[in-house]
Amino acid sequence: MTVERIKAAALKQFAQHGYDGASLSDIAKEAGIKTPSIYAHFKSKEDLFLSVFDDLLKLDVEQTIRLAEQIETKTVKEKLHAILIHYCKIFATTEQGMFWQRAMFFPPEFLRETLQMWFANYESRLTGILISIFEEAIDTGVIAAQEPSDLLAAYYCMLDGLSIECHYYSPDEYERRIAAVWSIFWNGLQAQR
Repeated sequence: MTVERIKAAALKQFAQHGYDGASLSDIAKEAGIKTPSIYAHFKSKEDLFLSVFDDLLKLDVEQTIRLAEQIETKTVKEKLHAILIHYCKIFATTEQGMFWQRAMFFPPEFLRETLQMWFANYESRLTGILISIFEEAIDTGVIAAQEPSDLLAAYYCMLDGLSIECHYYSPDEYERRIAAVWSIFWNGLQAQR
């Protein structure tokens, strides 16, 4: 299907070059079509970019819900670790992760507010999953009672920091850093019991 080929090509170009660096002609070439054909499906480059961004948000929600179902019977520690690893792999190894980072760290200025609003709406779903895990940890005495929103903020900061680290280090060093940061984070939670 042409629309899907265009969006796949756009994802690749936006991930590699950002919004400003990606051209519709390069996207068309990647999709195997002529540039004017893009306009049969998308009003503009902005429209195409937002469509790809929206698709990625929806895909991530689906993946996160599936992951939550897969880890439902795991321990709190295993659940939090599995989510962390899931996102670290996305950021380090996929066009989805690269697109996501470029869109959020270096958005086109005229789209900044829109992207932040869409992201906040998306993030509320992941937040709900994580808050329920932290509440389970508190309720079962795995960690000391504390404000779940503070635990969430610390977890997101850890995840955000690791999402950047993948660009600085080799895959082996990145894996080592994930393990070290996770160990310190979890041990810190355990120490408060």
